[in-house]
Amino acid sequence: MNAPAPLLEARDLQAWYGASHVLQGADLDIAEGEAVGLLGRNGMGKTTLIRTLLGHVRERSGRVVVGGVDLSRARPHQLARAGIAYVPEGRGIFPNLTARENLVLAARAGPDGRRDWTLERVLTTFPRLAERLAHQGGQLSGGEQQMLAIGRALMTHPRLIILDEATEGLAPQVVAEIWRVIETIRAARIAALVVDRDWRRVARHCDRLVVLQKGRVVLQGAAAQLREGDELAQWLGV
Repeated sequence: MNAPAPLLEARDLQAWYGASHVLQGADLDIAEGEAVGLLGRNGMGKTTLIRTLLGHVRERSGRVVVGGVDLSRARPHQLARAGIAYVPEGRGIFPNLTARENLVLAARAGPDGRRDWTLERVLTTFPRLAERLAHQGGQLSGGEQQMLAIGRALMTHPRLIILDEATEGLAPQVVAEIWRVIETIRAARIAALVVDRDWRRVARHCDRLVVLQKGRVVLQGAAAQLREGDELAQWLGV
C-alpha cells in the first residue's frame, strides 16, 4: 500500500533577497497531524524557508503542494485559505484591538468546514487570555501576546500551524505554557512546523526534525532517534 501524500510537500525551494541566494534547493514534507521541528543556527534560512512556503518572498522558485493542490505561486491569503496558519516571530497581533477583537477577527471555518476551535475553546486552552479579553493587544505581556497569536491562528481551524521562534524572549513559566499548548495542538491532530532556539525541547515535542545549513537541508529524521545521537549537536554548533 502506498503511503498517503503529505499534507505539505515542498521541493527544490530557492529564494533570493536581492543578490543574496538564501534558500538553495530545500525540500520539506509535513504529514497530516505531524509535528516537525525546523532547526539550524542563526542565518541558515529557517525564516526564509517559512516565508517562501507562505508566498511572502517575491524572488522564489520551487514547488509547493498543499493537500494535493499546487500552490507554488499562490499568494499568502490563498495559502491561508488552504489551511495554513502562521504565528510569526514578533507575533503580529493588532496592538490597538482588544484581545477579544484579535481573536474574533480571525475566526473562520477551516477548509473542511470545521468550526471546533471556538472562542470558548481557545480561552479554555489559554486561561490567562480569558482574564485579559478587554485589554488592547499592545497592553499584553510578551507571553500573553504569544498566546493570543497562537489562539488567533487556531480560530482559523488550520490543517497546519507554523510557529516561528515559538518561545523567544519569554519567561520560563510562559515557555512551559507554550510547549504545553503545542502538545495540545498535536493532540488535536493539527500539523505543526516549529522553529525554536531550544533544540532539545523541539526534539522532545516534535515527531521529526529537519536541520538547515546555508539554505540546504543537511539532516532530517525521527526526533526520537536524532536526539539520542550527536549529529544534531554537530550541525547546530552546540
